[in-house]
Parts: sequence; C-alpha cells; structure tokens
Amino acid sequence: MKLTISRNELNDAVQQVSKAVSARTTIPILSGIKIDAHAQGITLTASDTDISIQSFIPLETGDKVVSTIHRPGSVVLPAKFFVEIIRKLPDEEVNIEVGERFQTQIHSGAIDIQLVGMDPEEFPVLPILEEERVFSIPGDILKSMIRQTIFSVTTSESTPILTGVLWSLNEGVLKFVATDRYRLATCKVNTDVDASLHFSNVVIAGKTLNELSKIIPDHNVLVDIVVADSQVLFKVGNVLFFTRMLDGTFPDTSKIIPNQFKTELVLNTKALSEAIDRAYLLSREEKTNIVRLSTTESGAVEISSSSSELGRVQEMVPVQELSGESLRIAFNSKYMLDVLKVVDSENLFIGFNGSMSPIIFKSEHENSLHLILPYRTTN
Repeated sequence: MKLTISRNELNDAVQQVSKAVSARTTIPILSGIKIDAHAQGITLTASDTDISIQSFIPLETGDKVVSTIHRPGSVVLPAKFFVEIIRKLPDEEVNIEVGERFQTQIHSGAIDIQLVGMDPEEFPVLPILEEERVFSIPGDILKSMIRQTIFSVTTSESTPILTGVLWSLNEGVLKFVATDRYRLATCKVNTDVDASLHFSNVVIAGKTLNELSKIIPDHNVLVDIVVADSQVLFKVGNVLFFTRMLDGTFPDTSKIIPNQFKTELVLNTKALSEAIDRAYLLSREEKTNIVRLSTTESGAVEISSSSSELGRVQEMVPVQELSGESLRIAFNSKYMLDVLKVVDSENLFIGFNGSMSPIIFKSEHENSLHLILPYRTTN
C-alpha cells in the first residue's frame, strides 16, 4: 500500500474512528486502526466489538484533491501512537507506505516515522445490515435527545439493561427513555417516518450514545439510522457508526408517571437552577446533596439546605403559577441540577403528589419529561 493524503482530512477521520478503540482490549488487533486504500479512496475502521466506526476519505472533495492512491492495500496501525503522530505532523501532506511484514513508513515534511503494522486479515469484518428499517433525523435533534436522557442511565453493571437508553418508534414518534431507578428521563420527537415503520425495546448503551453525539456535527446534517435485529447503524456524512443493542427487556416505566398532581408549580428555569446550585454548595458538604423545597403562603417557594459545619442557606424563588396543596419535600440536588441543565425551555412545570411521591418535570414544549424520587427525611 502506498498513498498520499491531506493531513487535515486524515486527522479528522482518525479522530472519529479512534473513539471505537478500546484501551484495555485483550485482542491485539483491536488496539489498532485499519486503513484500506482502494480505487474510490481511503477507509479507516476501528472496533471494540461493541461499537465499530468507519470513516471514508474520498479522492476528491469538490475540486480539491485530498488523497492519491499510488498502490492499493491494507494495514492495521497501533492506534495509541498513530492518533498522536498524525495530529502532530508538521506538513499538510502525508505519505504512507507499507512494506514487507506490514512495516509502515509515514513521511511528512522533514519527518520519517516507522511503525510496526498488523495483518488486516485479522481485523473483524463489519456487519452487513439489511436496511428494511431505515429512517432519518436531523443531527441537532438527535444530539438534543441524547443530551436530555443519557445522564439518567445507571453506571451499575448489576443491571446492564439500565446502562442504556430505550428507543422506540411508533406512528412516527421517536421516543427515548432512560432510568437508574432513582430518576427517569424521557424525550420524544415527531418524525417524517412512514407510520408503517416501528420498533420497540431497542436499547443502546449510554456511553455509546455519548460517543455518537461527539461525531455528529453541530451544523445541520441528516443522520440515517438503520435498525437491524441486534445492531444499529448510524450514517453521518462519510462516517458509519455501528453499535450492538443491549440484551434484555427494558422495564415498563409508563405506570410510574402520574397524570394528575396535588401541587403544581411553574417557575423560571434559570432562576430555579441558580437557587438549587447555591443550595447544593452546602448540601454537598454533608455528602447527602439534600436540598428542601417548600411552598409558602406568599406564593413563592423556599429553597434551603444546611451543613452541620458550615451553616444554612435559605432562598425565596418567585413562581409564575402555584396551585394545590402546601408542600415540603427533600430531594437530591445533584439529580435536580442534572435535569435543569438539559431543560430547553425558559419556564418549567413541576408536579408533586406529596413528599414521598416522584417529582415530575415538564418543559414548555412538552417534548421531554424528567422524574426524580424524593428523599425520605425525618424533618
């Protein structure tokens, strides 16, 4: 294999696929990035068996030549060094040549680097998915849905299915659900997908969705999604992102979300977030994160927390709407701050059914719903 390529194009592709390289793999070939040079261009691939990422670099972009294939071929190069080397090369043009036993020479400007490559025949073959269930969604919407849900997945491997986000598509509505049993996040969006296309119990690991989100550009781009029996493929421009679904059945969370509330509040999201954040400063010193919210006769809510060593903080937050029974409730302020960070509306609805029942948050757009369980305290 022998090729010449733009350093920037190569670096972008390397950075994308390197997200699939496992630092702790016991399979040596998976510690590398596979490079295939062929008549259409250059393909880079990395995999940790759970996720696989492939990036394609064409010969030309517009009227600009970005790569030239002098001799087609393949090699797997150690990602740990290859990623850093490409990022730090001084010249805009990079020449890569593979010799006998996959000895690889990288030349750029005045620099010559020798790397010991690996046999590409040992690299796992990417799955070929039947594209029967395919739909598209704008990248910014997909990133927003991921952001609004993945913080609620569990990090405990004792319940593997809850380390993922549940996807479902029904009558054109795409819905995400995540829970760690102490909190729950849901988000939904209407799509232009044909109503005949539907699926349920597709669970994708939260850490996988986090990596996917990093690959999706901030500017407007459509993401094509292929849902197969045990794999999901995301197509983002010239990047293919494969992931395995998590095994198991996601619990039915619909029954724990109430439709009516004994106490209802509508507050400014920013004002509430800043008040909770200030109360959190003391609550974290107790290592409990407990903050209390109380309604008052004046039509405001009181946010308070205390520390046995530092003291107490109380703050009155004005409300836009308040109805129902008076309330005093304790909760994990860290959990509430996680919700408030992702709310995408100026005002926020909060519903309560007493001090021992779940707290429900809804945005103005009603495209997302979050739930946290309260703390049971003695005072």
